[in-house]
Amino acid sequence: MEKKYLALACLAASAVGAGSFGARAADMAPAPYVKAPAIAVPVYNWTGFYIGGNVGYSWGRSSDTSTLTNGAGGTLVTTANNSNLDNVVGGGQIGYNWQVDRSWVLGIEADFQGTGEKGNINYTCPAGVCTPATGGLAVTPGPAVPLTATQQIDWFGTVRGRVGVLATPTWMVYGTGGLAYGEVKTGVTSPLATVSATNTNVGWTAGAGIEGVLGGNWTAKLEYLYVDLGKVSGGLNTGVAALGGGTLTQNYNSHVTDNVVRVGINYRWGGPPVTKY
Repeated sequence: MEKKYLALACLAASAVGAGSFGARAADMAPAPYVKAPAIAVPVYNWTGFYIGGNVGYSWGRSSDTSTLTNGAGGTLVTTANNSNLDNVVGGGQIGYNWQVDRSWVLGIEADFQGTGEKGNINYTCPAGVCTPATGGLAVTPGPAVPLTATQQIDWFGTVRGRVGVLATPTWMVYGTGGLAYGEVKTGVTSPLATVSATNTNVGWTAGAGIEGVLGGNWTAKLEYLYVDLGKVSGGLNTGVAALGGGTLTQNYNSHVTDNVVRVGINYRWGGPPVTKY
């Protein structure tokens, strides 16, 4: 009988203990929520020096006004002609970019181009205008003089600023402009001689382009430039006897411009990627 009461007492004590533990568990606060740390994603950084090469095509133009004069400086003929100076162009560039923030890239670039852009104009000074009369009693007007005027851009270069807007972290649209310089060769061919002269001029340039990352530090670009080399002038002696004495001289005054479309590739040495969260 005592054993029975003892068993009932133990069972009651166990029930009280279990109830007390349950009450304490119910009073415990839930574990606090901890947010996972943000993941850092590297974004392409345009800052750094770069060097590269390019190739393209150019559509140049010479707007020329020339006079044919004699040895005394008298004007015999004035001509006004335009000629196209078109050909392949290629060269290299070097520059530096500063990525200002996630949207803007500022830079400076210099390039040097070789080209075979060349054009020519064929014209004739009429009989009796540029050369003295010939013959004895029966005077014959001086013969007509066929002439070929040529002009070509041998090379040119630019030094430009660039302002780019990032369409995406790895694609940039930019405008560019600055100084241009180049060498223009002008020549004339007459029945008696072929002569030429060169002029090195300084002008200006402006354009726009797009540039994108190919992978790693390599980028590629497509670019348009308008180049204005200003006016070139000089005198070329044709060797032909001129009406009024001396020899016939072509005095040229040409305004030379160019339109260049080219593709290029660059390799950049730059800083670490910009971290984006």
